[in-house]
Amino acid sequence: MDIEDKAKNKVDQLGGKAKETVGKLTDDEKMEAEGRLQHDKAVLAEDADRLAQNVKNAAKHIKDAFTK
Repeated sequence: MDIEDKAKNKVDQLGGKAKETVGKLTDDEKMEAEGRLQHDKAVLAEDADRLAQNVKNAAKHIKDAFTK
């Protein structure tokens, strides 16, 4: 994930939280749910990227262990 994707995810996380909060304050359940979904999708994308990076690092360490 490049820097632009990471920035977009952070914006989506913050925007989702804001939308969720406005939904709570206005008793708009649909807006609250949309905000929660937007936030959670961005968090999930960030977690998936972190997991992929960890798998790549683990594979590199395993490869290095067998080449020594």
